[in-house]
Amino acid sequence: MNYEIEFLPVGNGEKSGDAILVRYGEEDNYKIMIVDGGNKESGKALVEHVKKYYNTNFVDYVVNTHPDQDHASGLSIVLEELEVGELWLFRPWENTDFMSELFQDGRITDNSLKERFKQAFKYAYELEKIASEKNICIYEPFQGSQIGKFTVLSPSNKWYLDLLLESNKTPEVRASNESTTDSISSFVSKILESLDVETLKEDGQTSPDNESSVVLYANFDGRGILLTGDAGIRALNKAYEYYPQLSENLKFIQIPHHGSRRNVAPSILNKILGEKGQSQNKIAFVSASKEAKKHPRPIVVNAFIRRGCKVISTEGSTIRYSHNMANRDGWSPATPLEFTEEVEDS
Repeated sequence: MNYEIEFLPVGNGEKSGDAILVRYGEEDNYKIMIVDGGNKESGKALVEHVKKYYNTNFVDYVVNTHPDQDHASGLSIVLEELEVGELWLFRPWENTDFMSELFQDGRITDNSLKERFKQAFKYAYELEKIASEKNICIYEPFQGSQIGKFTVLSPSNKWYLDLLLESNKTPEVRASNESTTDSISSFVSKILESLDVETLKEDGQTSPDNESSVVLYANFDGRGILLTGDAGIRALNKAYEYYPQLSENLKFIQIPHHGSRRNVAPSILNKILGEKGQSQNKIAFVSASKEAKKHPRPIVVNAFIRRGCKVISTEGSTIRYSHNMANRDGWSPATPLEFTEEVEDS
């Protein structure tokens, strides 16, 4: 099967995002999937890319992995300017009927909670409104769902609702939880690494919203593809538990959350990628703004390299991974990131 996976650049400065295109099939019978749309600018770039390189105005599947602005906002442009077959996104405002009794004041109704969620998840709600106006079919991407050739490995319906209760977008829940961010201070201590010495920790934590990211897997003629959004360690483990075969013949993986050190750990990378010292037979793409100092983290890049991945970062350019697809005039091979001996102390 022919296929190509393309990451378009998103954001400036420290703010990164995801805008991903997948095209697969055979000539004259390709399927096109867009996974996240970044910001409005990258959404426009996605539209132009589809028209220029795929010679069509139609996209079969649009997937919003989670409703953060840097993943959802640009998809409104895609829905407005292209013809779309299916939209896949979570609609938390439709999952409120079990929550009322969990709130401290006891005065929140299902309807008022729906309205709060529509505001809190406004970028996703905007996508639903546009899709409804254009009669685009809308589905929620829970574990086991099939989106073309891709299977959703995480989250399950039940775990998504648990994460919704953990989210800082859910007000006045009895057991509150704080979102964890991958912050960077003005002073960062350094530590030495080598191919044999790894300092990446096991206890990284990311926000519930990131953990709810859709994790997608496809196998094209024995070549595994894994897209992770902003998924964290918990989500990756649940994806692996649901389908441990994902580690077999894996050829391409998206490094989650732009290479944050909070989203991966040695144990889950060993399960998915294999133990340290693997030969360079896998490709890992990461979406990172050109000026971002913390995306991707060298400690994370090192972890993927020592497990057999060539790591490619967008850093202001579109990057493309293809199999059995024609070369493009003017496009040249991307340069993989190098192993870094001195990394931040995690």
